[in-house]
Amino acid sequence: MTGLHPGPVQPPADQAPRLVAWEVTRACNLACAHCRASAVDRPDPSELSPDEGLDLIDQIADLGGQTILILTGGEPLLRPDVFELAAHGTLRGLRVVMAPNGTLINPQTAALMKRSGIQRISVSIDGAAAEDHDRFRGVDGAFDQLMRGLHYAREAGIEFQVNTTVTRHNLPQVEAIQELAVSRGAAAHHIFLLVPTGRGRQLTDEVISAEEYEKVLNWFYERRDQVDLQLKATCAPHYYRILRQRARAEGRPVDFATFGLDAMSRGCLGGQGFVFVSHTGQVQPCGYLDLDCGQLREKNFGTIYRESPVFLKLRDQSQYSGKCGRCEFWKVCGGCRARAFAATGDYLAEEPLCLYQPARAGAEA
Repeated sequence: MTGLHPGPVQPPADQAPRLVAWEVTRACNLACAHCRASAVDRPDPSELSPDEGLDLIDQIADLGGQTILILTGGEPLLRPDVFELAAHGTLRGLRVVMAPNGTLINPQTAALMKRSGIQRISVSIDGAAAEDHDRFRGVDGAFDQLMRGLHYAREAGIEFQVNTTVTRHNLPQVEAIQELAVSRGAAAHHIFLLVPTGRGRQLTDEVISAEEYEKVLNWFYERRDQVDLQLKATCAPHYYRILRQRARAEGRPVDFATFGLDAMSRGCLGGQGFVFVSHTGQVQPCGYLDLDCGQLREKNFGTIYRESPVFLKLRDQSQYSGKCGRCEFWKVCGGCRARAFAATGDYLAEEPLCLYQPARAGAEA
């Protein structure tokens, strides 16, 4: 058995990440235009082995927190041992979720998801109609296959959320996509603002402007009281600044009673409660920020999360440059580090698509 680097275990529970996304494979049956991973149609022979995967799950669980383990890809259902991995994570006390594209969900895979303890799946819908979704996903029929997959997931009793990557092309359709999510029985709708990495580098014309960014996030805030869905903005850290600005103007306290987990969360979680593990075992702040923070075949996961110089800088506002370095909303926003890196080559630079000008250095949001 090869195994990963054993290293020290059992750090304090408050040092455990809230979410770990593990890219279990880069193999995928679709060819999405925005794919962060530039996924291909076959697995990489250097991806973590079954034993290494079980070892990784043990190292995450040994941190002692209430961590959510996201099995992602590529297409995670193309990894032969994915249900064994999910079952092991469940056994170790992790909340295991999965991010398939939905096209491979059938009655058998849905039953295996349920049996292995997968508590939620996230699927992407990037167009309100089949034509638009299929164009973005690169395969004709992907939309119809996804809709069938969601039917099987619901029959098996598996909760699902809809993710939408907002681009210039589908910006006018976001509300219709959200209504589709409601009609299909989704538990949540998460919007993602496009980060031009992977194949997404070819979509620079699809990146919305800072003004459009601000407008769609204000719309998203207003939808909180209009739809029966959990709403969350991801790779859109400004939302947590907008939420507080709007709540303050409305005289509403920002606490769990009024805003749920959004009151407790932060915009950019990269290296600060969120960790991404690549298919080969490279630990990164997030999937869109391809920075080598440590290799699992060389170091223990907990050691990397606690001690990586990149992670330590991400947790220290004094390391940030530009207006993010002096913004009073830094603790709740932080700016998208991947978008800053894509635009400037510096992951600590200011967020390039933010209109906000900080009030004064050191002020608390």
